[in-house]
Amino acid sequence: MNEKELEYVQVRIGYRFKNQELLVQAFTRSSYASENGGGDNEILEFIGDKALDLAVVKFLAEKYGSFADPKELSQGIQNHFYSDYDEGVLTEIKASMVQKKTLARRIEYLGFEDFLIMGKGDEAKQINKVLSVKEDLFEAIIGAVAIDSEWDLNVIYRVAENMLEYSAQIDDADDTVNYIGRLQDWALAKEGSLPIYCVEKYHEAYMYMEYTIKRNRPINAPRPQYLCNVRLPDIKWTFVGFGDSQNEARMDVAKLALEYIEEHGLQFTIKDEIPNPNLNEAINQLEILSRRGYFSMPTYDFEEKRDENGKIFWKAKCHVEGYGVATSKNHPAKTMAKKNAAFKMLTKILESE
Repeated sequence: MNEKELEYVQVRIGYRFKNQELLVQAFTRSSYASENGGGDNEILEFIGDKALDLAVVKFLAEKYGSFADPKELSQGIQNHFYSDYDEGVLTEIKASMVQKKTLARRIEYLGFEDFLIMGKGDEAKQINKVLSVKEDLFEAIIGAVAIDSEWDLNVIYRVAENMLEYSAQIDDADDTVNYIGRLQDWALAKEGSLPIYCVEKYHEAYMYMEYTIKRNRPINAPRPQYLCNVRLPDIKWTFVGFGDSQNEARMDVAKLALEYIEEHGLQFTIKDEIPNPNLNEAINQLEILSRRGYFSMPTYDFEEKRDENGKIFWKAKCHVEGYGVATSKNHPAKTMAKKNAAFKMLTKILESE
């Protein structure tokens, strides 16, 4: 890598290396190291995989977690940590954010794959175009940052955000109509990956982009500060939105894409969302449907009882606004009572559609 390429990468990721050889190593494939000596990016990839997980978990904890629970706050209790979603839903979100396709697309957007340092065999095969190779590069860069910053979590978090734009991928800035969240859920259901938003300073070149869908803007309208484009699975068009902030541009393009999806009958029904309703996953499946906007978050009530022999058993009630209450049978395990109530509610909802 030459000095201009090193400078370009550091500007894009928002971090300046103390040891720039680490950054070079992040871009060096084992094929090159085998032919020419020196280190490769495999160990950095391993480290980056773990560091990226930590950064994304930190983001999810800050976005969806708090020490504030309405019931406990009213009692003056503020010592417990809560999350809007349970482990299953958070795991689904996290997996979609760091999957191979997402990381590879971000490397493409950043323009880093052409800087890979490869052996002759890799060059002949154009290995830098392979998704898994671009994913490895993403993780190797994060690993290099982790080591160079001496595991400064704030630095790792900032670089991961700059590279992945995860706060843009999952954004609920508009509580009334969350276009970004709705488009995210559609893409997850369609392909299992998040939409990739590419935000740029406004420029007139967008006028000449092929296969784009954008709103007609009045000739005398003020120039927006930003434009954002997004591609979606199985749709040939690139959608372009505008705004005076990066988030406005993302919201605009997400709304435009959702309008296209609705106009062309591409939206999912509630039954499409859960292809395999089942007892063991019913609690998470209900929460997934709630997060995707079909109904409010389910709530549960539990009643502890004892049989004639004094053994404890549980009855659970699952409440979903608009669908009433589903009650479990008696179960000796509280968890099973909850699963049973959730599954009854899930079945009730799906049968009503």
